[in-house]
Amino acid sequence: MIHGDDDSGPRQPRVERHEGEAPVIHGDDSGPRQWGPAELAGLVRSTSPAGLRDVLNGPRRRAVLHGAASGMAGVFRSARAPDLRAVIHWRVGGRDDGTDTFELVIADGVCTLSPAPTGAPKVALSLSAVDFVLMVTGLASPLALFMRGRMRAVGDIGLTMRLPSLFDIPRPGPASGT
Repeated sequence: MIHGDDDSGPRQPRVERHEGEAPVIHGDDSGPRQWGPAELAGLVRSTSPAGLRDVLNGPRRRAVLHGAASGMAGVFRSARAPDLRAVIHWRVGGRDDGTDTFELVIADGVCTLSPAPTGAPKVALSLSAVDFVLMVTGLASPLALFMRGRMRAVGDIGLTMRLPSLFDIPRPGPASGT
């Protein structure tokens, strides 16, 4: 379950639609609704860049980032990395007081995510919150972000280049706002 920035209870994304405008993702206190990776990709695709920035600069930032990051473990292609052992830190910038860091651990064909990094990373990747959400939902290429300087890597650059092939990045479908 995802908790809001104040940890007072569950916070889930929801979509608000107004006629003639693109839908906007907001936080929601209504319960434990989780978006699947493809559904989240559709929602992000149909949200304006300004709307996405507003959400990621607001009180639901952590919930949306955690939801997006959580989807990574579910789309891991274990057959492509049966012997890989790596700790990857995602440093997501844009907070006034620092970054949100997520730890992805790949070992024994399994990928797990932790919002509290504990291991020494083989590679640490830094990017903006908007670019992170766009990347994990398949709306931005990780290699393009890296080549354009919008994602920085410290550590194993070979692993950085291999990462996209280890995940079945969702193809965004149509957004649904329920």
